[in-house]
Amino acid sequence: MTKSLEEIQKKLNSLENEDKAKKHQRFFKTGPGEYGEGDIFVGVTVPELRKLANEYKTIPLKEVKHLLRSPVHEERLLSLFLLIHRYSKGDEPEKKRIYELYLKNTKFINNWDLVDSSAGHIVGSFLFGKSKKPLYDLARSENLWERRISIMSTFYFIKHNQFPDTLKISKILLSDKEDLIHKAVGWMLREVGKRDMSVEENFLNKHYKNMPRTMLRYAIEKFPESKRQRYLKGKI
Repeated sequence: MTKSLEEIQKKLNSLENEDKAKKHQRFFKTGPGEYGEGDIFVGVTVPELRKLANEYKTIPLKEVKHLLRSPVHEERLLSLFLLIHRYSKGDEPEKKRIYELYLKNTKFINNWDLVDSSAGHIVGSFLFGKSKKPLYDLARSENLWERRISIMSTFYFIKHNQFPDTLKISKILLSDKEDLIHKAVGWMLREVGKRDMSVEENFLNKHYKNMPRTMLRYAIEKFPESKRQRYLKGKI
């Protein structure tokens, strides 16, 4: 282990909090049969991790990769904060290296907070203006987290008022069995609606009767109550 990794490990150890770790393990469903089964938390907070990421933002990419493959959740999240920073400051070859590193290591990006904090910043950003085929491959993956990466990556497009890929991937995921996908798709549809309500409603009017209930509830959360109830009762 290099000196900088040893320093990071030492600082993480000093920030460990057993009570917070137990709460995080419950919150992120790490029990047998749950989506985060077996994940290890040490109780370091997100603000503390962001501070560490800023402090060690210049460490080599191979060391960031080492953290990304850690069994400790907070180390993986720290690595993603480091990758986002490097990506934002990098030239095109550096961005490509980080994007490829990310997609080669999706098995370590294996909880919703890890996906949601990084997919748009790296995958969405890199594919903006390029072929979106990698997202459609991810959307059809058997891996829950890769499917979540596919839809959450489109948040970057949504922020730039480009909605077609969000809608197409949402359609692919309409029949997904996982609640975490229902929530992510509903959330992204809601974000589309914040920018262009007609686009969201056109999509909903075609598909809302076949949507998982959770997906629909997330998508219409900000609608006026009367309209929300009409969707929930199938009266649109």
